Amino acid sequence: MLKTPPLALYVHFPWCVRKCPYCDFNSYTLHGELEERRYIEALQRDLEAQAPQIAGREVISIFLGGGTPSLFSPGGIADVLDCARRQLAPAAGLEVTLEANPGTIERGRFAEYRAAGVNRVSLGAQSFDDARLAALGRIHCAEETRRAAAELHAAGLDNFNIDLMYGLPGQDVGAALHDVEEALALRPSHLSHYQLTIEAGTLYAGRPPTLPDDDTAEAMLDACRGHLESTGYAQYEVSAYAAAGRRCRHNLNYWAFGDYLGIGAGAHGKLTLPDAGQVVRTTQVREPRRYLSSAGRGTFTRTLVPDAELPFEFMLNALRLVEGFEVRTFTSRTGLPWEIVAETMADLVGEGLIVATGTCYRASPLGLRFLNDVLLRFVTEIPKTVGQSELSTAPQPPPVVAGRALFTGAGGGNVK
Repeated sequence: MLKTPPLALYVHFPWCVRKCPYCDFNSYTLHGELEERRYIEALQRDLEAQAPQIAGREVISIFLGGGTPSLFSPGGIADVLDCARRQLAPAAGLEVTLEANPGTIERGRFAEYRAAGVNRVSLGAQSFDDARLAALGRIHCAEETRRAAAELHAAGLDNFNIDLMYGLPGQDVGAALHDVEEALALRPSHLSHYQLTIEAGTLYAGRPPTLPDDDTAEAMLDACRGHLESTGYAQYEVSAYAAAGRRCRHNLNYWAFGDYLGIGAGAHGKLTLPDAGQVVRTTQVREPRRYLSSAGRGTFTRTLVPDAELPFEFMLNALRLVEGFEVRTFTSRTGLPWEIVAETMADLVGEGLIVATGTCYRASPLGLRFLNDVLLRFVTEIPKTVGQSELSTAPQPPPVVAGRALFTGAGGGNVK
């Protein structure tokens, strides 16, 4: 039976100082003055219009992503969070994450963000090699990341993530490992570590740089993972590592196929409607100008996720978790009987790609390496079980990233 899962809130801020050449998220280079007040008011209208959908449900986390949310003032962020507290039902210990670019943080500003209600930060470092940062189109240097981390500690925001990429142009295993060592020296509570890939529609797609080959990228990942785990950062998801007790609740809700309300230009949401036996996805207008004029008027699209797609959608998330998932989680969050996927899962166990322990299933090390191939099975096999009439709506597998599947967050940006 379909049951209501935990609920999170995603808020998208679409502007950046400069669009990075590898970025395919819904972000835009800021030209002219930031229309902060107008955008904040649009977010408030959007939230007020959507809140009735989740009336009475607790919100366990809020993620302010982008784009570059740290372009917005602490006062503007406070206004958004105040609106969320009025319209929603914040859970005790609410986690509130702000994405920040080291190149947009003024001295003392993290203390103001903390006063506004932020209690976790995701810092977009990407690398500690200034030449590679320049090649990536980043507006900051490594020293600015170090200063930002010092500011976080001074503000009492020691629960912060550092975002790192590997497989960069000209990078070898030693350089990738050096980036991880530099990041850990800043004492983050969490580290996101993912591979640079060339995405369609980006500047890099038109003029692709030469990237390390797959074997080198795999060696980078193995070396970095080993070092992180040896220093007390446990991997809990394909690209996420955390100190004890510091896993990101917002991320975990995504991976466990939880619900999330999405507000802001281009934001996505996912909501479970047990009474109707439905899972729906919502999508906001992508272009910021159109969003500014339409927010709060019910112009977002709402799409039913067909039963034929639910096994794939669930596995796309849950199999990224190192600990995997329980059978009861699959049945309660898709509303489908386990028998629909049982044969495929049994085959994957037999092939050494999935490990079954009682009623818990997780990807094996081999399965994590070839997760895209594992997920493909839930596209090609499961819809035939659910119903032939829905085959035409079956999803396409995600892109391969060094043997893994790439997942992007609710607003079109990586979860961190």
